[in-house]
Amino acid sequence: MTQLPPVRIIGGPPRRRMRDLHHAFLRTTWPRAILIIVAAYLSLNLLFGLVYAVSGGIANARPGSLSDGFSFSIQTMGTIGYGYMYPQTPLTNFIVTLESVTGMIVSALATGLLFSKFSILRPRIAFSQKAVIGPMDGIPTLMVRIGNERGNHIMDAQIRMEMYRTEKTKEGRTFYRLIELVMTRSRAPALGTAWNAMHPITKESPLYGLTPEKCREQEIEILISVTGIDDTSMQPVLAANRYEDHDVIWGAEPADVITIESDGSIVFNQNRFHEIRPTEPIPEFPYSAAAPSKESVA
Repeated sequence: MTQLPPVRIIGGPPRRRMRDLHHAFLRTTWPRAILIIVAAYLSLNLLFGLVYAVSGGIANARPGSLSDGFSFSIQTMGTIGYGYMYPQTPLTNFIVTLESVTGMIVSALATGLLFSKFSILRPRIAFSQKAVIGPMDGIPTLMVRIGNERGNHIMDAQIRMEMYRTEKTKEGRTFYRLIELVMTRSRAPALGTAWNAMHPITKESPLYGLTPEKCREQEIEILISVTGIDDTSMQPVLAANRYEDHDVIWGAEPADVITIESDGSIVFNQNRFHEIRPTEPIPEFPYSAAAPSKESVA
């Protein structure tokens, strides 16, 4: 899936990093999330271990020993309580009480964060590596293949196709215009393993009359997005992909992924999901593509 380029923002409203910690945690990877929780837990115990080493008052602990203080902190926060080390002074009992409350809050926060991250449904919607423009019923058509890699269905899938184009205003300023591309069908009752999203390039289309050279000059990009409901978890899913001008192959069409055997059985070849094949040029669409390279096949 093509990733959108990073954007560097200058100025704007002040950031509230503390309020956005939860959002940042949900966006991070699982290994990093686990590492953050483990590091926070050990750091907190190390801090209390240092306090115990300085204050003393722990039975059977070596005076000033950070390792014993850290071990006692682990037992206290984890409610282990082996009984070999225990608080002896009012000050140490107060610190134990403070650590017990802190540990309860930290454990609740960690549990909530992990549950929130675990409950997020990550869509596995696949987009063809290349968008293609080729004739369909004699009409030049922009085609993109999409599908659900999980094997179940995305119910009531809404598909949108839009185009970004660089324009010059009458005042001479550069303007990035977003134009919606009308599709032959923008809704799939149940999106499964493969679906061809198509935009016919008729006279009403903003792509009408364009050539590959003009697309490069206007820095045209195609954005396709899919929203729907996962039929297993019943949660909404959202996925999008972007195609720059070099990702659009002219004079080609998606290869067939469904074949009918001699015995009448239907075979779905998922290995051909990203494969394309050249089309014959027609008077209304004189472009033809070379044979697809190995890179065009997943």
